[in-house]
Amino acid sequence: MAFDLVVPDESNLPGYIDALRRRWSPSTMRPEAADEELARIDDDPAGFLASLDDRDGTLLPPVVLPDGTTRPRLPGLRRWMWDGEFCGAINARWQPGTVALPPHVLGHVGYTVVPWKRRRGYATRALALLLPQLSFLDLPWVELTTEPDDVGSQRVIEANGGVLVEEFEQGPEHGGGPGLRYRITRPDRV
Repeated sequence: MAFDLVVPDESNLPGYIDALRRRWSPSTMRPEAADEELARIDDDPAGFLASLDDRDGTLLPPVVLPDGTTRPRLPGLRRWMWDGEFCGAINARWQPGTVALPPHVLGHVGYTVVPWKRRRGYATRALALLLPQLSFLDLPWVELTTEPDDVGSQRVIEANGGVLVEEFEQGPEHGGGPGLRYRITRPDRV
């Protein structure tokens, strides 16, 4: 089966659960998110799946940041990377009516690939597939951030047309330290 992005549903939920049980986390900054998601799935699988396409930002509680503080949740959606089995997740979040993001949100798009599926080009392909799916948003570009030493993520972003726009200092809620901010002009806006 070819690689694709899928809308999370009951048929691919077991693969996601398996990845969580193998200690992969959908949050690159919060490993404990794996246990939190397993608990949400146990409690209400259908509700969990519905919450992954939350275009109003109302289906989930506030976001817990790496320092333990919480902030209001933005509208967003999540897609799963799939090659016949679960490979990772990519998500988008936005603030209605503006291209700006609150200081605690480091970018419009984030992604993570399970360790046993890395180095296959899946993140690059997932980002390429996600960008056209965001055509309903009135954004001239999307921003993504990465660590200065994360060369792999920089290559993923650059392969999708990302241009480095600034080096910045991450806020204390993210542990501080330097970051790189990229912008990708939306394909439908070129």
